[in-house]
Amino acid sequence: MDAVRIIAASRRGLAQASTVQDVIVEAWQAQALAEAIGSHLAIFGPYEVRSRARGLGDAGGRFSGGLLCPPLRAGGLRAAQLSEVRDAKAALTSLRQLLREVCEALVSVVCSADEEGMYWTCVEAMDTADESRDRVTGILEKLEVRDRNPA
Repeated sequence: MDAVRIIAASRRGLAQASTVQDVIVEAWQAQALAEAIGSHLAIFGPYEVRSRARGLGDAGGRFSGGLLCPPLRAGGLRAAQLSEVRDAKAALTSLRQLLREVCEALVSVVCSADEEGMYWTCVEAMDTADESRDRVTGILEKLEVRDRNPA
């Protein structure tokens, strides 16, 4: 399945998240998707962005909050469905938006966290999503430079 479609499904999932656990699951889904897209672009993406994409894949895989998540709902891990990135710019722009939305949702959870473990899980997830978002922005900037200066 194409990355843009999976990201859209993740954005819907995040918008429908009604509990703290749902938000954590969606944050985990988004990070797994960042890892998958980064890894895919590191292999199949434009040459100019492959090393940055590898960094995105690494950053996406750092969030260990998934270990605290309950079993995934029907459909499993969305990132496992990734088979192609048809339009790298569109996928990365959508992924950056998803990661921003994840951070916003996690801020709400952090503000209402009543246990220390959940608080730190959310802080870790926010840090990882923010790092991934920065890496996505870097890749998009590289793509813009490439498009302005064709070889």
